[in-house]
Amino acid sequence: MRAQLEKMQHQVTEAENGETAVRIWQDERPDLVLIDVIMPVMDGYEAARRMRSVSQDDWMPIIFLSSMEADHDLDRAIEAGGDDYLVKPVSPVVLAAKIRAMRRLDQIRKRLLEVSRELAASNRQLEMLSRQDGLTGLANRRYFDAYLATEVRRVARSGEPLSLILMDIDYFKLFNDAYGHQAGDECLRRVAGCLQSACQRAGDMPARYGGEEFVLVLPNTTAVGAAKVAAALSASVVGLAIPHAQSKVSPSITISQGVATMLAKTDCSPEALIERADIALYQAKKEGRNRMQVSAD
Repeated sequence: MRAQLEKMQHQVTEAENGETAVRIWQDERPDLVLIDVIMPVMDGYEAARRMRSVSQDDWMPIIFLSSMEADHDLDRAIEAGGDDYLVKPVSPVVLAAKIRAMRRLDQIRKRLLEVSRELAASNRQLEMLSRQDGLTGLANRRYFDAYLATEVRRVARSGEPLSLILMDIDYFKLFNDAYGHQAGDECLRRVAGCLQSACQRAGDMPARYGGEEFVLVLPNTTAVGAAKVAAALSASVVGLAIPHAQSKVSPSITISQGVATMLAKTDCSPEALIERADIALYQAKKEGRNRMQVSAD
C-alpha cells in the first residue's frame, strides 16, 4: 500500500495503531487518512471519531480499508466519520481514483468556504452601508431611529440618563445658493467630522438626521454634560472657519443646537425625546441662532 501511494507521488506517514494515528494526525494534519478497521490499542472506528471530534470544521477525507465486507461494517465506518470504505486487497487503479475523488471534494469544499467568507464579508459591508449616510459617513436616519429606541429601553432598565443633541447648520440654504452644492457637501462632511470628534465614548453616536440637520446620542449623560458637549461642538464648528458671507449671525459657518435629556422616571419615548430636542432647537433659532438651548422638560 505504501509503495502504491509513493508511486502516485504522495508523501506517506505510517502509524502502527489507532492511538498513534490520532497523535500523528494532530501534529501533521495530512490531506487524507487511510485507516484500517482492526488495529491494536485503538481500532479505526474510534480513531476516526476522535479525529472528527477534534476537527469538526477542518474537514479532511478518511477512507477506511478493511477485509470485512459486511454491510454493517460499512455503516459503522461512515457513522464513525469515514467518507469511503474499500475492501482489501485494493486495486491500485481504484485507490488512485478514490484519492482523486476525495481531493476534488476537498477542493470544492475549500472553494465553498472561500466563497462563504467572501459572502460574509460582503454582507458585513452591506450591513455597514445600510446604516451609513453616503455623504458624511455618519449613521443614517434609519440606524439612528433603531439605536435611539435601544438606548431608551436601556434607560428604562438601568435608570441612567440619556441625552440627545439635535443641531442645524445656520442659514445653510443661503450657503448652498452662494457657494454651490459641492461646497455645501464639503461643508456637511467637515461638520460631520466635528461630530465624530465630539464622541468620546463607545456608546456616543452621531448621525445625519436629514439635510443639514445632525443628531448626537449621548448615553449615560446628564443635561449638564450634554450642554458641555454641545458648547464644545459649537466651538469646533466655528473653528473650521468655513466662510459664509450670507450668514446673518457670523462670517463663517455656525450651528444651532437643541438639547434634551430623559431619565427612567420620566417614562419618555424616543419620539418624545426627539420632539423635546426639536422644540429646544427651534427656540435656539428663534433667539438668533448660533446658540444652544436646553429643553426645560
